[in-house]
Amino acid sequence: MTGQTTWDPDQYQRYRGYRDRPALDLMVQLPGDLEPATIWDLGCGTGEHAAVLAARHPNCTVYGLDSSADMLERARATRARVEWVQGDIAAFAPDVPPDLIFTNAALQWVGDHETLFPRLAGQLAPGGVFACQMPMSFAESWHHVMRDVAGRGPWASRMQDVRGVQPVLAPADYHRLLAPFGETDIWTTTYLHELTGEDPVVDWMKGTGLRPYLARLPDPAEQREFLDAYAEALRPLFPVQPDGVTLFPFPRLFLMLRRG
Repeated sequence: MTGQTTWDPDQYQRYRGYRDRPALDLMVQLPGDLEPATIWDLGCGTGEHAAVLAARHPNCTVYGLDSSADMLERARATRARVEWVQGDIAAFAPDVPPDLIFTNAALQWVGDHETLFPRLAGQLAPGGVFACQMPMSFAESWHHVMRDVAGRGPWASRMQDVRGVQPVLAPADYHRLLAPFGETDIWTTTYLHELTGEDPVVDWMKGTGLRPYLARLPDPAEQREFLDAYAEALRPLFPVQPDGVTLFPFPRLFLMLRRG
């Protein structure tokens, strides 16, 4: 995770199965002949994926980078063979060129991809791999509604400069940025999540996209008012199905680069 937002590991983990799936889908696409000596997991969160990479490559030095002290505290509790580093992805500058830069659901929080992605690709060791997954959620209805609700009501003036999830570029733009560095593989997938409970899309967003907005509302009563307004606006868009589930289609973008 990146930025100054306060992250709640417990809330984030409530949908761990759904959040893990894209990371594992990305991981299984890593080249079979890759024998890394150094791996960085950027935006490692609670550390599960860095731990998997460390177990998969026992002779490798694995680092997990995240800006959230709370997330890293949870990561350290895994006792994985990983060196946990608190820092900002935008300032990432490793001393040793990594053989693998892995990043799952993190770079959508970092701006200026036109500069960021070539810089990350350029930091790879020869033959190294950049593997990235990002939600394509900025333009989706639940983000539109969230920004709309934030822009009206008694909290509007405090929400004007909130920096939330940033829009990702089109897949062809990432090809343009990465192809000069080597062989690319870029694809998209939409996962159809089956959520349960009352207003489950709001509950999902409380672990991610809502965090910067809720940080502006320290009063629990005002937070509840904001969340109620958000839930009311979302219900017509995400009706409960006859079997009791709420269908939540979630598009994601996958990027893989093997540096030449």
